[in-house]
Amino acid sequence: MAALRAPVRLLRAVWRQKGVWVVALAPLVLLPLALSTKEAACAYVILLMALYWCTEVLPLAVTALLPTILFPLLGIMRSKDVCMQYLRDSNMLFVGGLMVAVAVEHWNLHKRIALKVLLVVGVRPALLMLGFMSVTAFLSMWISNTATAAMMVPIVQAVLDQLRCRDDAEEGRRTTREGAADPASAKQSACVVRMPDVEASGRTGECEERTGEGGAPTTTCEDVTVSTLKPPPQDQPASAPKASVSSAVCASEADGADERRKRLSKGLLLSVCYAASIGGIATLTGTGPNLVLLGQMSQLFPQSGGVINSASWFAFAFPTMLMMLFMAWILLQQVFIGRSPRGAWSCGRGRPAKERAARDAIEEEQRRLGRMSYGEASVMALFLLMVVLWFTREPRFVDGWASRAFNADGEFVTDATVSLFVALLLFILPSQPPKYLLCWRRSSDADAQVCPGPAPPLLTWKVAQAKIPWNIVLLLGGGFALAKGSEESGLSRWLGSQMTPLHSIPPWAITVVLCLLTATFTECASNVATATLLLPILASMSQSISVNPLYVMIPCTLSASFAFMLPVATPPNAIVFSSGYLKVADMAKTGVVMNVIGIACISVAINTWGRVLFSLDSFPEWANGTTHI
Repeated sequence: MAALRAPVRLLRAVWRQKGVWVVALAPLVLLPLALSTKEAACAYVILLMALYWCTEVLPLAVTALLPTILFPLLGIMRSKDVCMQYLRDSNMLFVGGLMVAVAVEHWNLHKRIALKVLLVVGVRPALLMLGFMSVTAFLSMWISNTATAAMMVPIVQAVLDQLRCRDDAEEGRRTTREGAADPASAKQSACVVRMPDVEASGRTGECEERTGEGGAPTTTCEDVTVSTLKPPPQDQPASAPKASVSSAVCASEADGADERRKRLSKGLLLSVCYAASIGGIATLTGTGPNLVLLGQMSQLFPQSGGVINSASWFAFAFPTMLMMLFMAWILLQQVFIGRSPRGAWSCGRGRPAKERAARDAIEEEQRRLGRMSYGEASVMALFLLMVVLWFTREPRFVDGWASRAFNADGEFVTDATVSLFVALLLFILPSQPPKYLLCWRRSSDADAQVCPGPAPPLLTWKVAQAKIPWNIVLLLGGGFALAKGSEESGLSRWLGSQMTPLHSIPPWAITVVLCLLTATFTECASNVATATLLLPILASMSQSISVNPLYVMIPCTLSASFAFMLPVATPPNAIVFSSGYLKVADMAKTGVVMNVIGIACISVAINTWGRVLFSLDSFPEWANGTTHI
């Protein structure tokens, strides 16, 4: 019996690890599908990866490596062709953009920008929320939404702590004033007066008797003057209820102020996590699904001529982001601050003191940063250089600098070239001013002046290696490998033929339904995995019903970033939820409305200026031909 105990314990431990069963049994259950045709074999790999991505029994990046094993074994693609998909142009654009973002974060430039904007916007509740949302969305356009939320949440908490301390101080002073003015509270003072028609109210010998106005005797005790003339008998019963009513009113007002403070805390924290997700949609490098779309377009439709680039995407997505950010601000203001203009645009009782408290908290954070250093200024200059080069490379309405100088015979220079060029400069340029910048050297801190040897660069490989999420590179590569495998196996053509009946449904209705499905699916899975699985299928569907692929792919790409409902849906939600101010119900109720607002904003954008920017009214020539996925 003792010999059997160890295997039994092992089986029990394995049974508790349900993920092991999913990893082991799922390939066996789906294996018959892989033994029939190439199309079925590719579908087998896609279903298996979708199952692993949704359950997360394996790390997302590890699941993304499955095509390198399964595609060659199942005869879908050669190993060297699969591995080439993991380091495409979109991956390098992601790496270069992240290196610049890491430099911005490393030098605290993002925090300096955030604090400066908050001081300019103002500290009244509605303006404070708008300031937090604007700063968070702007930073999330260029650096990861996780880093943005992690930086903004401590600032929000510092402001809330200052407001709470100022409220407690105001409550203490108000209680002291009411206690001094209330005769009933005189019984708790340290006074005793022995005289006719005067009640004793404390300890003997600690009060000084004086004659007040009208000859009424008064006593002064510990700098508090209280009238002690005994009231007429008929007035005595009314004094006690009056004190109790006053205490009840004070308690009610205190509870109301505490509830308003809690609601403001929830609103400010939710505004940060929502703005972090919304801001990322405005740029190609702002969030993973945008890069998935860029990579899928270049792979599935190589003749598209770079219809999706930094300039065209920004022209479409930035107004969409602003519209959604404004609607989110209105929603959070109505739910957590109040519908009345006085409640939304003022801090209530003691408004100047509370505004000073919030401003003091922000100014204290700014003072800790000190003056802008030479390294910060250099990183800001390189960041602006990258943005300008991106927007002017190929703006579409005129010839850009790349079209005239490098891309006359083909697309040699892309956005990835720009981001990697700027990233390379970060490893070359020094972080301290050279000798000829004497004025800057005088204003530098002491550590920078006495640093021996050559100055370190603006960004070191140690910092870049530690902060860049390399798993996303593999995740993007896995998606590109799936798309290529579907194309090679013929699965895309089969899917296109099955979706032909959708031709009778209006395209706008198809888009709305698909956005709802995408927004629901991304609550339970990674946004990059969601876009990776859905976009190739949507490309095939749009070709089968003769609809411009961008009309369906762009809205679903944006919807993949709308994970507003659950704390585990996206890292900014988890960071905000960990603060302790929020409950799951708070995020779920507001998140449902946010999803509806997001889909409505996308529908408006894609059917107005999106039609003009991407010529969505016609079926493009680059999408005409053999269906790919």
